[in-house]
Amino acid sequence: MIMEADKSQMKPSKTGMIGGEQTIELLAGQHPNGEVIIERVLVSSQKKANSFQILKSPVFVRGIARADVIEKMDSPKGAFKMLQNGGNLSIRIFCKKNIDRLEQLLTPEFEKLDGDLDVKEPNALVYSIHVSCGFNTIEELLNDRVQKYGDAAWFYGNVYDPESGEPLNWWQAILASE
Repeated sequence: MIMEADKSQMKPSKTGMIGGEQTIELLAGQHPNGEVIIERVLVSSQKKANSFQILKSPVFVRGIARADVIEKMDSPKGAFKMLQNGGNLSIRIFCKKNIDRLEQLLTPEFEKLDGDLDVKEPNALVYSIHVSCGFNTIEELLNDRVQKYGDAAWFYGNVYDPESGEPLNWWQAILASE
């Protein structure tokens, strides 16, 4: 993951590579000083121009998760539009202290539910898990393990609208078809 502040002299968003895998730069937020914050996200190109499937749920970009298909917009920098939801929840966990022990507690539990650890950073973990596992099951697991650990908090990355805080409800159609 690479984070950078947008400077007026910077080139427009482009695709790149991390570890031999294709990445695109997506809008992760805005710094209090007004600068745009960008995160590089691992993707796979799709047939439609400027469309990409997300390969790992991002740490900071909200509204997307692994397997979603998005269209990258030309403006503003890092903007995107959802084309198809892949059915996964993005779960972000942040911790003030070393996160290794918490990862050791959570990863086996997520794997039992067919979830995956997408990102591990010194103070962050990101998991992807299919919504069919159920919000209650996931929340019980997280509340039990994360709250007991202390100095850590978890958040959904793609459940609530970043602006209004309202549920996005993308999962309704997926769960109705199962």
